Amino acid sequence: MNSNIEKKFSPIEVQLEAAKQYYWCTCGRSQSQPFCDGSHKGTEFTPRPFSVDANRTAWLCTCKKTGNPPFCDGTHNKL
Repeated sequence: MNSNIEKKFSPIEVQLEAAKQYYWCTCGRSQSQPFCDGSHKGTEFTPRPFSVDANRTAWLCTCKKTGNPPFCDGTHNKL
């Protein structure tokens, strides 16, 4: 795999706070990956809201092909 493509699709490690509402980017246009910054406006995409029950570290998907959105499931390794 091309290292530029690999880097583009690599998951991003984030610290998530319990009960806080987050919005995961589904379009891939956000400059605030993996979170939505509104760049989807005018497209068919909408951000995916999510929260967690406890403070934790998570790896969020950037390839947008995960089977467990917004969390990375390794699908980027098959692209």
